[in-house]
Amino acid sequence: MIRRIALSALVLGLTTTTAVAQPAAAAPKVGDTLELAPGAWGVQKWTLGAPSVNDAAGKVVIHWFCTPKVTACTEDLDRVIKLRENGGVYIVGYINGTARDAKKKLDPIRESEGVGRGTVASGVGVKKLFKTLGIAKGPWSIVVDVDGKVKAITTSGDINELDARDAMVKQLAAAIKPYTTTNDGAKGGNPSSKLPFTIRIQLSPWLTYSKKSPMELTFTGPKELKCDATTLKGDQLKIEGKTLTGTVHCTATKGSYEARAELRFAYESPSGALGLGVEAASWKFEIKP
Repeated sequence: MIRRIALSALVLGLTTTTAVAQPAAAAPKVGDTLELAPGAWGVQKWTLGAPSVNDAAGKVVIHWFCTPKVTACTEDLDRVIKLRENGGVYIVGYINGTARDAKKKLDPIRESEGVGRGTVASGVGVKKLFKTLGIAKGPWSIVVDVDGKVKAITTSGDINELDARDAMVKQLAAAIKPYTTTNDGAKGGNPSSKLPFTIRIQLSPWLTYSKKSPMELTFTGPKELKCDATTLKGDQLKIEGKTLTGTVHCTATKGSYEARAELRFAYESPSGALGLGVEAASWKFEIKP
């Protein structure tokens, strides 16, 4: 049964529509939460081991489905490989064929070149999965954002549909950030005011703060500025969940001032990769009698 659907990538401003096969009821929909290796998809035989939650954390996941000797699959394979090479993308391939087909003909991971970037399944389990999802031959792809939500589903080799998918994946990958930074500071006060100056780091959900590198906040300002600390280390920095906060309180005599703080910190991915962050903030404020 054929119907016409608007691409989920319309969020990118694309207006193309294309005729596609009706997915089976078991197939996910845009907006659904999709696990990296859904239990309902059955036991699979993987060429590079089962999909790794640690390796996929913080990446856009593309579940890619294809069949050997299908021209559109070969053409889409090149696209998927390029998306993977651009970074921020993890590929889970499902090849409806033999292990040789998965390793040599339709491998979006390219064996050792793709370690940590995905894996590929083949064999009887994939054949059953194609029937479960209502896939004839492919190419099919399901794009899942870092929050585990399905962002797009492509069900044909139509060039417009694939262009829209590729643009969406690039946009999603470019938006991946390990953390965000905010800062707060008083804009003024009087000589008795105890003025707070804060830098706050919010880690992305898949990361954790690390003690493998020292965390330190340094605060600098004119000598008239009297602060409770100019350096914060260890427990002087507050960590609650994914939020790291450093705050210094100061007083000053009448005048106009400018102060600056720099916060250094470290974080780890689920795979153990260490990241280092250095964020700074500056404040201008005035003390009036």
